[in-house]
Amino acid sequence: QVQLVESGGGSVQAGGSLRLSCAAYGYSYSYNCMGWFRQAAGKEREGVASIYPADVSTYYADSVKGRFTISQDNAKNTVYLQMNSLKPEDTAMYYCVWRWGRCRRRYDEYNYWGQGTQVTVSS
Repeated sequence: QVQLVESGGGSVQAGGSLRLSCAAYGYSYSYNCMGWFRQAAGKEREGVASIYPADVSTYYADSVKGRFTISQDNAKNTVYLQMNSLKPEDTAMYYCVWRWGRCRRRYDEYNYWGQGTQVTVSS
């Protein structure tokens, strides 16, 4: 059983920055994917970013490219999402996800989900 513990959400004005963290517990396996999805009120879940630590390959949604950066700390089994130049449309609940093997685009292809952390961006 893998447990994901998220932190770092909050409220910020447009143009500001936040950093989300996700610590994973309960496994010792390098070939897995970690990432972030988000879901805004009344909208479908959207894949935001993911990282495959084995080769440090990354994925970003077009809507966040150039503004968000995903990174890893292998020693801590922790993934970070640095979010800069935040926009009101980034407002959502952000969920950390984990799966065995390489990253996938669909949320239902992930084995474990965190409880979510709220990000609110005001204009």
